[in-house]
Amino acid sequence: MDVSNNSISKEHTELAHVTIEQGKQESGRKSPNKTSHPISDGIPEEDTKKPQFLKDDVNGIEENEHLALKGSMTLEEYKKKAIVIVEEYFTNDDVISTANELRELGMPEYDYYFVKKLVSMAMDRHDKEKEMAAVLLSTLYADVINPKQLYKGFSKLVESADDLVVDIPDAVDVLALFIARAIVDDILPPAFLTKELANLAKESKGAAVIRRADKVYLSTPYHTEIIENKWGGSKNKTVEGIKAKIINLLIEYVVSGDKKEACRCIKELNVPFFHHEIMKRALIMAMERRQAEGKILDLLRMAAEEGLINSSQITKGFNRMIDTIDDLSLDIPNARQILQLMISKSASQGWLSASSLKSLSSQSKKGSLEDGIKKSFKAKAQTIIKEYFLSGDILEVCSCLESENPTSSPELNAIFVKRLINVAMDRKNREKQMASVLLSSLGLKADDVANGFVMLIESADDIALDNPIIVEDSAKFLARAIVDEVIAPSHLKDIRNQFEGSNSIGNKIIQMANSLLKARLSGERILRCWGGGGSERNGWAIEDVKEQIRKLLEEYECGGDIREAFRCVKELAMPFFHHEVVKKILVIIIENKNERMWKLLEECFNSGLITVYQMTKGFGRVEESLDDLSLDVPDAKVQFSHCVEKARKFGWLDPSFSSSEST
Repeated sequence: MDVSNNSISKEHTELAHVTIEQGKQESGRKSPNKTSHPISDGIPEEDTKKPQFLKDDVNGIEENEHLALKGSMTLEEYKKKAIVIVEEYFTNDDVISTANELRELGMPEYDYYFVKKLVSMAMDRHDKEKEMAAVLLSTLYADVINPKQLYKGFSKLVESADDLVVDIPDAVDVLALFIARAIVDDILPPAFLTKELANLAKESKGAAVIRRADKVYLSTPYHTEIIENKWGGSKNKTVEGIKAKIINLLIEYVVSGDKKEACRCIKELNVPFFHHEIMKRALIMAMERRQAEGKILDLLRMAAEEGLINSSQITKGFNRMIDTIDDLSLDIPNARQILQLMISKSASQGWLSASSLKSLSSQSKKGSLEDGIKKSFKAKAQTIIKEYFLSGDILEVCSCLESENPTSSPELNAIFVKRLINVAMDRKNREKQMASVLLSSLGLKADDVANGFVMLIESADDIALDNPIIVEDSAKFLARAIVDEVIAPSHLKDIRNQFEGSNSIGNKIIQMANSLLKARLSGERILRCWGGGGSERNGWAIEDVKEQIRKLLEEYECGGDIREAFRCVKELAMPFFHHEVVKKILVIIIENKNERMWKLLEECFNSGLITVYQMTKGFGRVEESLDDLSLDVPDAKVQFSHCVEKARKFGWLDPSFSSSEST
């Protein structure tokens, strides 16, 4: 998610974005006009209809200087110039100059060739050039090269893999790594792999490239860090320092309310072309800390009125928020509505031009879900689940669910849970285990999961016609969800109450689930009810993750280094499971009175590693287990109440979180 820290190579990329914008203002160069024109060199018609450029959101320069060049250049001429630009870039490592030269060609519909040539030339060079190529692509993405052109460029590379192998013996491995790097850098969608593979001959080198990118590079634990450092990584950490200062000044401002001091700190940063990052971070903080929204908007208004942050940077900051609103909605369910409200307030105060922003209304139909929406989601859920059983990629499922259900609709979540279990029950134990692992990993609200089980049990009589062992399977899934703490024991009681007195199959499922949970060594037996294993291809099983979390917290509690503990949490690479980290830390604080654990929580939150959503979910899970915890720690509820008050003071919890123990 965008709130999380970026890797070193992404930091290099973002700094390059800063310097590109500096170059735009310093060079005074103008880009070509965006009017369309006929292309006659065999380019497919759909490419000629693509937009010529994204608008320059820094200074709004009119782009008309090279109209004559655009009208006369052929693809062959473009190829020659592109090769020269790539050669010069490898020689001087000048991102600004390269970006400007590519802009000046004025032929964005040919940029797929630039992508293809840049990568293919880098493949035959040293690691330094490979890293330079990866950084350049991430830098030019969207600002200079249209995402569709970049996608097409990689598609062309895969198609030409058989030819590349002739000159580059290790082309399959190197190209696979470039594709994996592009996916990690968020410039190529993960779906690229499945879509391309479907269009390639099974024995082709292109298919081998896709399979290697998926199985060798993207399916291993800690793959992000491994991929980003494969070619040595970037040495530039400047952006990390700037981001840290921005976060610190905003946190200090929220506490002190001193606008003049905050503006002075912004001015002292001396990064006018990176002010869009201040806008973005401030808006995210306003979303997460609703009580601070007024203060933050007042600061942004003052910075705008004094000319400290110019209008183009303000617009760019808001547009970056709009671009990532679906991702933010995963952690902040009503993010879209909050952002729309802040846009309206800012525009009414006169310091934001709402007409210059991208559209935010991708979800015009709200309220109760229509049958058409449910039907469409069910079909997509079926596809997501089937692909998961093939790939074992939990992160991909999270990404797809976020895309298909950006508002985290409880009803759609329940439908997904029901469909997941239903499909798994029709399969072997491997898929049943994978389904249980996925349920534990998604971080769905316990109520939504419980409602999914209710929907499943309601339809049990019909399902039994096709699945004779539905009682046993459903009972195991229900018991496993409780053991994995996906739902609480109280949810089982609520479900039982809905089917009490009935002689239906649903009632038998609940009775069997209760029997499984009451048996001797029930937890161990239920965890192995599908034979263990599960989602082995991506290297993760929930029990493994929980064990790693337990070990890293034990080590830190015994005097370990906070930076090492933070690194270990980050390397888990499971942001959707950070609520487990929060829960275990709170339990240690309550059981052992170890206040040192607060420092780790504070570090994780302030750096953006643990979000408000995950923090709130972790606190909620502890509250659900307080009765059990009180058996070992009599004053657990009192201690938890103090923890909640402290977390509220720091702004860690969503305002909607209400603890009965803190009142």
